[in-house]
Amino acid sequence: MSQRAQRSLETARNAVPEGTFAVGAGLLVAGITAYAFQIVSFRALSKGDYTALNGLWVLVFVVAPGMFLPLEQEVGRALADRRARGVGGGPLIKRAALLGGILTVALIAAALAAGGPLSDNLFHGRTALLMCFAIALASYAIEHLTRGTLSGNDRFGPYGLLLAIEGVVRVTPCIVLWLAGIDDPVYYGLALAIPPALSSAIALSGQHGLFKPGPDAPYSELSTALGYLFVGSLLAQTLGYAAVLGATVLATAGERDAVADFIVGFFLARIPILLFQAVQAALLPKLASLAGAGRHDDFKTGLRRLIVVVVGIGVIGVVAGFTAGPWAGEILFGEKFTLGHRDLALLAAGSGAFILALTLAQALIALMGHAKAAAAWVAGIVAFAGVTAVGDHLFLRVELGYLAGSLVSVVAMGALLLQRIRAGVPDSVAPLVAAIEHEPLEI
Repeated sequence: MSQRAQRSLETARNAVPEGTFAVGAGLLVAGITAYAFQIVSFRALSKGDYTALNGLWVLVFVVAPGMFLPLEQEVGRALADRRARGVGGGPLIKRAALLGGILTVALIAAALAAGGPLSDNLFHGRTALLMCFAIALASYAIEHLTRGTLSGNDRFGPYGLLLAIEGVVRVTPCIVLWLAGIDDPVYYGLALAIPPALSSAIALSGQHGLFKPGPDAPYSELSTALGYLFVGSLLAQTLGYAAVLGATVLATAGERDAVADFIVGFFLARIPILLFQAVQAALLPKLASLAGAGRHDDFKTGLRRLIVVVVGIGVIGVVAGFTAGPWAGEILFGEKFTLGHRDLALLAAGSGAFILALTLAQALIALMGHAKAAAAWVAGIVAFAGVTAVGDHLFLRVELGYLAGSLVSVVAMGALLLQRIRAGVPDSVAPLVAAIEHEPLEI
């Protein structure tokens, strides 16, 4: 029996790329601790302060992944290419670090220049949260460069460890602050901003051979499509958090406490994302092997199956949101939570459609459709803005806008992807997996 179990385990390991299980475990811990952070901070802070804290959360997880995730992906790709050719990647990492540093300084300067509107509209007058945002930008720049360096060197064990440590280091001080009765949102903001740099240092400890000497790296080695990747990633994150951004910015002074419940409902509706991450880790390696073997018809079939699974996850999320969402919200977040069935169902529907759009976008990018994917995200954001501009009910208008924007992106991505596939699937479609299988979707 033990030998049979060992053979089964080895078969499972060989069926997926090395590091999938390590990264999957890290994603699981990161997801659970992200929700723990939201639960604890909601219980510890007043609703107004919780809303202000999540203005910081949304801004961080729109700008940081939007701007630094493409750099991480390109560093990982370029390092893997160098490693396959037996060329050291040290100069490439230095070039990427310089580019990341310039980008970080520019973003911090832009944030400080826009400090007044940001503090008024997103932080609700808590200007100290702007400092937390600046720290978070620098911290996440370090983390994404570290993640790209680790993935490009095939160090997925430390990569998964980094994801897990960040989540633990983020939520632990949050729990301590709650138990100590501290209700200043700035301290919780620091608990969000600092951990990425700390977790990067811990994950890199004991690692050797990451910065091997090699030939100089021109900027073009990172990517000729890096600009499109930046734009597409930022637009995707913006649409992903559009509902919270809309509710936070459009809320009147008397509605700001109610927005706290809306934010909690938004995070409840995104729980299917955790299922999506598990699905992508299990199914996408199979797609890569089919494409690499030139079995394009099987690749198309596999992609259709992946879409069906993603749609299924979305439907489960909508049903769960409508039937059990309010009950789950009260259990997790306490009696302060008051969002209703309809709101949770619409948010779950928007999240499900967004996940589907993201899946199609990554497939489109893998087929060298960077500009087309960015255009589809633009269409979705325009649709969100148009629908949200209509009506008087704050929550309903942003919920319908979120759903409409995500569906428009799905239709646009699907049409563009179908057009590209009909033109022929290239043998190099394996980047589809590189773009997704080890890539956490920021909650």
